[in-house]
Amino acid sequence: MGSLQLNSIRKAFGSHEVLKGIDLEVEDGEFVIFVGPSGCGKSTLLRVIAGLEDASSGSVRIDGREVSVTPPAKRGIAMVFQSYALYPHLSVKDNMGLGLKQAGTEKAEIDARVAKASSMLSLDPYLARRPAELSGGQRQRVAIGRAIVREPKLFLFDEPLSNLDAALRVQTRLEIAGLHRRLKATMIYVTHDQVEAMTLADKIVVLNAGAIEQVGSPMDLYNRPANLFVAGFIGSPQMNFIPAERLGQSGAQGGTKTIGIRPEHISLSRESGEWKGKVIHVEHLGADTIVYLETETTGLLTVRLFGEHAHAPDDVVFATPDNASIHRFDADGKAIV
Repeated sequence: MGSLQLNSIRKAFGSHEVLKGIDLEVEDGEFVIFVGPSGCGKSTLLRVIAGLEDASSGSVRIDGREVSVTPPAKRGIAMVFQSYALYPHLSVKDNMGLGLKQAGTEKAEIDARVAKASSMLSLDPYLARRPAELSGGQRQRVAIGRAIVREPKLFLFDEPLSNLDAALRVQTRLEIAGLHRRLKATMIYVTHDQVEAMTLADKIVVLNAGAIEQVGSPMDLYNRPANLFVAGFIGSPQMNFIPAERLGQSGAQGGTKTIGIRPEHISLSRESGEWKGKVIHVEHLGADTIVYLETETTGLLTVRLFGEHAHAPDDVVFATPDNASIHRFDADGKAIV
């Protein structure tokens, strides 16, 4: 079991309030990701759950048990940090089993748990090596293995992939996803990378300035963002935002102030369309072509086309949105359903 309940969690450093009343429920076995811009409070919230920071007020419950004043070692959690935090003088095997050894676990039990975790993470060939003899991805797997052997109620990940290069991030992301399926454990994961959030999470918690903007599945947030912030944060390239008055829609549709349309929901034509514009830049990515154009009606517009397209700067094109995929927001930035 590994459920988590957060009730009215607040955290202040002096007069600066970092967390502003967080309420959240995480079910047993869920993979939940905290995502948001730098400084939004996501790592602080993770540290409050872990017991590495004390909340200024509010309660933390793990499996229904209040743990707000319980030391980290007694909470039934295991944390994987951005830095691997491995002991350089110890072997991989000894790094993975050190926490159990310090807790007085019998050697046979330590060896069995380390062997099981090592097999899961394909670390068997490296058990006798020291951290300096490993790649970054291998070190991160050791750090994850050290968490697995503790058999925690909650796994907490604090930006575990940020020190890895792009290829290793993809590989390690797949390994973490597979690990979650095999362990069926509750995992809470912090990242600023929305691709990680979209590809790993059962449930995403979008944080901004110490408050929760929206909680939902990846596709809930993509298809039904609650406000301008979530709409702009989830999705790459970012959603286009157009003042409704420029489209002659100001005040219509329940008080529409802003129109949102994702780049992938706009088509381009050289012959005709809704908005005439001039291409100012093109990014050829192979699988996608990202076209930036300026139109008199919308201003700067980003369009994502699937596959390779022969557009170039100064081309005159016509953009047409998919009307069924348009998002509308009111004067407060809230989505109009």
